[in-house]
Amino acid sequence: MAVQKLPIAKAINESLRAALDHDPKVLVMGEDVGKLGGVFRVTDGLQKDFGEDRVIDTPLAESGIVGTAIGLALRGYRPVVEIQFDGFVFPAYDQIVTQLAKMHARALGKVKVPVVIRIPYGGGIGAVEHHSESPETLFAHVAGLKVVSPSNASDAYWMLQQAIQSDDPVIFFEPKRRYWDKGDLDTEAVPGDLHKAVVAREGSDLTLVAYGPMVKVCLEAAAAAQEEGKSLEVVDLRSISPIDFDAVQRSVEKTRHLVVVHEAPVFLGAGAELAARISERCFYHLEAPVLRVGGYHAPYPPARLEEEYLPGLDRVLDAVDRSLAY
Repeated sequence: MAVQKLPIAKAINESLRAALDHDPKVLVMGEDVGKLGGVFRVTDGLQKDFGEDRVIDTPLAESGIVGTAIGLALRGYRPVVEIQFDGFVFPAYDQIVTQLAKMHARALGKVKVPVVIRIPYGGGIGAVEHHSESPETLFAHVAGLKVVSPSNASDAYWMLQQAIQSDDPVIFFEPKRRYWDKGDLDTEAVPGDLHKAVVAREGSDLTLVAYGPMVKVCLEAAAAAQEEGKSLEVVDLRSISPIDFDAVQRSVEKTRHLVVVHEAPVFLGAGAELAARISERCFYHLEAPVLRVGGYHAPYPPARLEEEYLPGLDRVLDAVDRSLAY
């Protein structure tokens, strides 16, 4: 049966399984991805079915993992690297920024580096330090990298397929607090463009733009606002680099109000770029300034305080009220 109801984690597992089955050059590698099946069990069963040469348990050394993946990619493989938690990626940041992102340009287009780096990211799971970061804009700022984040099971499956097939390096951010949210997955569907935004909910009064873990919050906000007679459109960005500004512009020209929501700190976040671009493009359409809702510009707090840090329903609805009040 083509259509199944699966949690995001299982959809990613099925996507990796399909990629491994389809292309012998695809490899999965990372800390505990094999025998254990990953700390979130996202790679569960893959090593048993495809062997230790295809699903590789690596040492605890992120720089070495990514460096090895770059070498494999240069020899024709398509490695899919798992970074166990978002805050663990920084030992590999040098490899990603100074090597992975630049090799294609450095070689005048003659070298391809098809590496996918999967990173569970964001908060909401009550974890300890370094386990709840949102570093997506640190990578989106780097030319040569594609940065994407699915918000549902169908996108998780298809976007990962497209990322693995891409000849460019892709940083694939997975919203870990949504891993067990179920959604419909049609494995025989025709997926849309990896970097195109989609309208997750139609509306006419205000546009909410989000990606990854915050799409669900925005959909809940739109449902709550409807009870007060407000019609909110929710745009799921899906891609953070490149950003589908055209899709956001179309929505804002209709609603004339924009609120951007993400877990990462508002300061220099993806919302800042969206605010600047849409203010330029839609200056004569906007009836209020572009507002942003996100995390605070502070180190991620201890678990018992994270609900105060993370943007929730109340903060999103407050921004909606402030925008519509102009």
